[in-house]
Amino acid sequence: MNYYNEIKSLIENKEISSRVRNLEENNETLKTYFEIGKLLIEAQGGEARARYGDGLIKEWSKRLVIEYGKGYDISNLKRMRKLYLTFQKGGTPSHQLTWSHYYKLLSIKNKNEMNYYINLAINQRLSVRQLRDAIKEKSFERSTIKDKDNIKLITEEVNYKPTLSDMLKDPIIINVDNQDRLSEKALKKYILNQLKHIFLELGYGFSYVGDEYKIKVGNKNYYIDLLLYNIKLNNYIVTELKTRPLLPKDIGQIEFYMNYIDENVKEKFNNKTEGIIICKENNKFICRYVSNKNIKVVNYLLKEKVEIK
Repeated sequence: MNYYNEIKSLIENKEISSRVRNLEENNETLKTYFEIGKLLIEAQGGEARARYGDGLIKEWSKRLVIEYGKGYDISNLKRMRKLYLTFQKGGTPSHQLTWSHYYKLLSIKNKNEMNYYINLAINQRLSVRQLRDAIKEKSFERSTIKDKDNIKLITEEVNYKPTLSDMLKDPIIINVDNQDRLSEKALKKYILNQLKHIFLELGYGFSYVGDEYKIKVGNKNYYIDLLLYNIKLNNYIVTELKTRPLLPKDIGQIEFYMNYIDENVKEKFNNKTEGIIICKENNKFICRYVSNKNIKVVNYLLKEKVEIK
């Protein structure tokens, strides 16, 4: 008998069982809180009346806290009510998020902003801490989504197909130890390395193809700053970094690279290549004349790392 493998097998079975129990417990918790929210609305005389006054919730929360603990205080009961109001048309909330996620999300007053972060947390499989960081870093405000006043919740029944605009932030925040010590060339190399990790950690299906990606046209070599591939979009993404404001020639350059990838790298089953230009500051006048809808222009913001003592 291989005792090590037997021990390993027992541990794996235990871990799997624990995960299943945790998942079942989370599903039951969300289902229960959703139903409590529904009953609270009904007890208050419907959604319209529930918006005015919380006398009933205050009274019941006192009794429930005495019987079942602080998890049923007035703030939690209000969140349970909002949980139902948020998901009443689309069924129960996604089990991919925990009550700790929803506790944070349901405190957001703007409905479209809350929907954005719910979608973000599900799509990128964010932990509670990562979600908190995304909210703190104002991910919603920096998102390049076109219609921020009409963000619908993604449900498991909906076949959601994100666009590149759904994935990008403007500006992209890049942490750097001390930018003053870096030369222009070293700074560009540093930022490209950071960008690679930023895209790969987005959770939207980005994969790394190469940086300083070499292409040859005639007898001349050209180098694409960063070449990515996105599984969800099913296309290549040419990414160019400019450590200065955007210039008109940058549009022509990236279009040249995109055309090369379309003609020489992409397969027939791939969608058309898209491009991202990341520049130091956004020249809005020039950006208005970017006619190629497959090119996205975003800014980057360097942020000094702060040591926690």
